[in-house]
Amino acid sequence: MAHPVDVHVGKRLKHLRVLRGLTQTDVANGLSISFQQVQKYELGRNRISASRLFELSRILDVPPAYFFDGIDEETGGEGRALDDEATKIASMVSRIKDDRLRSQIRNFITELAS
Repeated sequence: MAHPVDVHVGKRLKHLRVLRGLTQTDVANGLSISFQQVQKYELGRNRISASRLFELSRILDVPPAYFFDGIDEETGGEGRALDDEATKIASMVSRIKDDRLRSQIRNFITELAS
C-alpha cells in the first residue's frame, strides 16, 4: 500500500503537470524515464527520490517544497482537491490573456454553479 506522503506528492505532481499543459511523456522525457514511471509517481505507487524531486521542480519551475504544500491538512480533505476536469478548465482559463474575458467566464461559471 502506498504511503500517504507518496500519494500526496504524486497528486501535486499530476496537478501541476496538467496545469502546465504537459503530458506524462513530456515530463518523462525531461527526466529520461518512461511515461509509465511518471504515472506510477503520480499514483504514489513509486516513491520519488530527492534527486528526482529536485529535477521535477526544475522541469515544472517550482521550488521542491511545492510538492509538500498542504501535507499537514491532508486528513480526509480528499473532496476539496480539484478533480482532473476542474484542473484542465483552470489551466485553460489561466491561459486567457484578456482580463475582461476571464472575468466574464468566471461570472458565467458562478451563475451556472448557483
